[in-house]
Amino acid sequence: MPVVTDGKSFEVNLYTDGACSGNPGPGGWAFILRHNPTRNESEQSGGIAHTTNNRMELQAVIEGLTALKRSCRVEVFTDSVYVGKGMTEWMKGWKRNGWRRKEKGKFVAIKNDDLWKQLDEQLARHEVKYTRVAGHSGHPENDRVDEMAVEAYQPYRR
Repeated sequence: MPVVTDGKSFEVNLYTDGACSGNPGPGGWAFILRHNPTRNESEQSGGIAHTTNNRMELQAVIEGLTALKRSCRVEVFTDSVYVGKGMTEWMKGWKRNGWRRKEKGKFVAIKNDDLWKQLDEQLARHEVKYTRVAGHSGHPENDRVDEMAVEAYQPYRR
């Protein structure tokens, strides 16, 4: 996965979040894309009737990167340690081991491998840097995507 390390400015900022009511339960994902040179922004969100929080966190990043029409230098801002560590630490080993991880000395399938594979495809299209933001900490874009993700699963609540 290409990660930007040369200090050049990022063309696009991608703010993402996923949310669930119960885990599993109804879930939502959301993103904000900001084109830094023009400050133009777009937002998108969606929901699913039965899912997990981790799946929604992944879906938000996948949807945001997929929305980009061409390869870009992207800084991904997320409060998901799961997504961040997956992108920066775990994915290389998973791929090398056939999308499996070691557990008690044996290889087992990773959870959410369908989404990790989709994310891997998107990461190959872009130069990506991961930046962790603290959730519910007053970060305006993170608060906004959280609000959007929660709103997105409301129609699926019983």
